[in-house]
Order: sequence, then structure tokens, then C-alpha cells
Amino acid sequence: MRILVLCTGNSCRSQIAHGYLQHYAGIRAEIFSAGVETHGVNPRAIAVMKEDGVDIGHHTSTNVDEYADIAFDHVITVCDNAREACPVFPSHAAKHHHNFTDPAKVTGTEEEVMNAFRKVRGEIKAYCRGFVEEHVLVL
Repeated sequence: MRILVLCTGNSCRSQIAHGYLQHYAGIRAEIFSAGVETHGVNPRAIAVMKEDGVDIGHHTSTNVDEYADIAFDHVITVCDNAREACPVFPSHAAKHHHNFTDPAKVTGTEEEVMNAFRKVRGEIKAYCRGFVEEHVLVL
């Protein structure tokens, strides 16, 4: 099974989801993440995932066009902008959508910003756990 997580810049939300989907699915699924643009992996996303024991430090920010020839089973958009800009994949991919707040847009002290990342991380973690239970482990 192949799952693509799509976001605007492939820097925060899609990277966090990629990490958790891989964590929960293990070898049962191949996980990819991409953006309609590429902004590089956000160091705060790497840091909050490391706090929870998931290493995404090796991830790269990838443009969705690089995956045009891959047949995905599921495409998950994690922001409204990506859903609107999501290309049509030549596959039978089921599309799923959940709009998560972009923690990279939060301003304030470093602690306030990191707490925003932690909040979104928790929301994405719960979503990914449920997604894997419903769509991956049922096989």
C-alpha cells in the first residue's frame, strides 16, 4: 500500500503526518510526503517529533510533481490549500482531507511557537493513528 501526504510546502504538517503514518503502519505501507511547493523541512517539526520518539530528521521537502508516476492507494491532504491545488493522480487513490493549523505561522515567544507545534503534532498523531487503524491494519 502506498500513501501520499500532501501539504502546501512539505515542511511541517505533511512531514509530521509522514512520520506518524510510517511509525504506525510500519512495513504495511510505503509513506511519501510532498508539497505543491517545497519549503524545506522545518527544524521545529523535527524537534517536536524527536520529543515524541519519531525521527524525521532525514526527511526532505519534495514537490508533488516528483511522484506523478507513482500509483497511490491513498492521498491525504493536510491543509485546505493543498486540497485545492492537489493534482489528479492517474490512479485509483482514495482522497482524504483534514485541515490542520499551520504551526509555522504562529508568532510569539519560542515557547509559544513550540507549544503550537506540539498541539498540532498531537492532532496529527491522533489522526494518523486512526487512519492506519481504519485503512491499513484492516487488510
